[in-house]
Amino acid sequence: MSIDDTVVPPAAPSPVPLPSKDVLGGAGDLLRALAAPVRIAIVLQLRESERCVHELVGALGVTQPLISQHLRVLKAAGVVRGERAGREVLYRLVDDHLAHIVVDAVAHAREENHS
Repeated sequence: MSIDDTVVPPAAPSPVPLPSKDVLGGAGDLLRALAAPVRIAIVLQLRESERCVHELVGALGVTQPLISQHLRVLKAAGVVRGERAGREVLYRLVDDHLAHIVVDAVAHAREENHS
């Protein structure tokens, strides 16, 4: 190798601009709220249509108190919203972004399990 063949290391990538600490904290809170398997299952059910608690109990096969507890967490995190309809409360996702996060996570987990 001659002096003209000097190897120049590649430049380090430029840092990616980050959102504010508040935005990063909010994203972390959202991901923590979605971190329980029952809450993931609730989001998948609500992706299809709004549901009341007893429909979620039937679909997921868990107790009503457990569904209510998980709905409280999802509601506090801004993932779901409830609207009274007579004697029941119908729950729905706040927006489709949340369903995409969960669907993508489930798809990734399926791929990892089949590798």
